[in-house]
Amino acid sequence: MRLTSTTHMSRPLPPGQRKADGFPRFGGPSKPPAVPASPALKITGAVREPVTVAVAELAALPRTEQTSDFHCVAGWSATGLRWEGVGFTTVYRSIIEPRLSPATAVTHVVFRGLDGYRAIVHIDDALQDDVLLADRLDHEPLSLAHGAPLRLVSPQQYGYLNAKHLCAIEIHTSAPPMPLDFVLFRQHPRARVWQEERNGALPAAVVRPIYRSLIRPFLWLGARGNWNPAQLSRCVMIAGCGYRARSLPICMAVSACWVTAFTIPNWWICAAPWRASLLGQVRRAMTG
Repeated sequence: MRLTSTTHMSRPLPPGQRKADGFPRFGGPSKPPAVPASPALKITGAVREPVTVAVAELAALPRTEQTSDFHCVAGWSATGLRWEGVGFTTVYRSIIEPRLSPATAVTHVVFRGLDGYRAIVHIDDALQDDVLLADRLDHEPLSLAHGAPLRLVSPQQYGYLNAKHLCAIEIHTSAPPMPLDFVLFRQHPRARVWQEERNGALPAAVVRPIYRSLIRPFLWLGARGNWNPAQLSRCVMIAGCGYRARSLPICMAVSACWVTAFTIPNWWICAAPWRASLLGQVRRAMTG
């Protein structure tokens, strides 16, 4: 087994990002999914025949160790993370590409997790040199909280495309349908951090303060494993605390929207399916 070490030179954080203490689990399900005794990656889509590759088999491929940053769309960044795994380009060239027909023009790769999460990544982004299928973090085996047995690490894209608990990879020759999430939490098709592509429908300047106002309540709920809508609405009411005064009106407006959506019992927008759907969209958008 060959290990290649890469350290990305220190540089300023991308626009709108602030350095975080540590690397919190942010958003996503309150409890990570159960991992099979023998985890594997199922590769389907535009390949001639589907193939299942045991995660243990990836150890035979050249491995990479790199230090890079993780950027959450909410506005925080965990810096200097030491990842170890197999470069996705290595997996693509050695396992996926030989199973493609010569005329196949791949445009997108979909990474699926055991938790049902689905990250749609443009092929140009997926084949960047720093994109890994990682199984170790900071010299330790990857924990369940951060995506065991295997997670996608794409430092140049926001965290919501860095899918955890990988179990399947789909190869596409056209753009798969993007999730039709509520406009405030709609995914950008590229989600590149240096272009500040936070949202697929709204400008970064609009969503940045709103997303930032949700950091504290999401950290509070994530630490307690409690994603009850009533608890979330109460947290959002105090989301502006500690932020600059000029952000307070925005935080108050966001809080009012959340309280309306989650706590007023008789409005049609508070129907349980709608509430659950929106909550799921927020959790997906803010995953980290």
